[in-house]
Amino acid sequence: MERDGQLELYGLVADRLKAAHTRVRTLQVPEGVRMALTRKLLVITAAAKHDLAGAARRLERFMNDLDEGRYPEDVDADGTP
Repeated sequence: MERDGQLELYGLVADRLKAAHTRVRTLQVPEGVRMALTRKLLVITAAAKHDLAGAARRLERFMNDLDEGRYPEDVDADGTP
């Protein structure tokens, strides 16, 4: 029974990650901000392999930040703000 719940959560997280990547790709923000957001999504994706529930919580916070317009600062290619 628990395995079914885990599979359901995995599918939900996978769908939300896909939607988040699409949303980040279409944002009208500087490239540095887009890169930072993409890195955050990659970290969440990697975390999902080890802690699915934790990754789901992080993804929820990430999406809430996007909804409220909270983006990381723009950074240059050399990493300086």
